[in-house]
Amino acid sequence: MKLHLTPNRGLQLFSGYGSGYVAINHVRYEKCVVVTPQAVIEWPVTDFDQITGAEFGFIADLKPEIVIFGTGTRQRFPQPGLARALAATGVGVEFMDSRAACRTYNILASEGRRVVAAILLD
Repeated sequence: MKLHLTPNRGLQLFSGYGSGYVAINHVRYEKCVVVTPQAVIEWPVTDFDQITGAEFGFIADLKPEIVIFGTGTRQRFPQPGLARALAATGVGVEFMDSRAACRTYNILASEGRRVVAAILLD
């Protein structure tokens, strides 16, 4: 699936999503990634069930106002304690399938929001 891009003013935006990959500014990534408007970081998580408090801490250190978790081809939710740890810092947290997460991230980043997308592939 190709995603429609508006002029990105130097932002890191998703330009494609498919089985086993995402594209950010037309660069293909075949590993899970954490994306901010300024950077793309490879994320060593390979499975939804691997997500622990350490991954949430790393993301909280990026100081987002909202975190969008792309959970793969279907929407999944983590153990309640994991989401609470991040939400306790005042950060908004949303879990959705990765395709929807890419689209939502692009909208929020284009609006100038401090958004982080953590995208799992499957």
